[in-house]
Amino acid sequence: MLALHAARFNAAVRSGEFAPLVGLFAHDGVLEFEGLPVGPFKGPNAIAAAYESQPPDDELEVLDVAAAEEGAVLERFAWRRGGTGTMRVTIRGGAIARLVVAFD
Repeated sequence: MLALHAARFNAAVRSGEFAPLVGLFAHDGVLEFEGLPVGPFKGPNAIAAAYESQPPDDELEVLDVAAAEEGAVLERFAWRRGGTGTMRVTIRGGAIARLVVAFD
């Protein structure tokens, strides 16, 4: 699921089509950003609207993956044009239940 998320994210950045990425989220999935005055976005419709209104413009590369608290997985990533961050991903029933993104 994590590799698929990164692949769909990068494909969405290139194409501008975010539906396949949003399709990875559970019906009650949440997308949050730490340190930014946006969100949280709850449910696929809100997540899709967030990506549509402020689409990311850079691809990412996952640097490493580690177990995190509460059954989540922590991925460190780097933007292709520079900069790093983390994604804390919680999977439930084969879908993303919660994704928390933080930028360094």
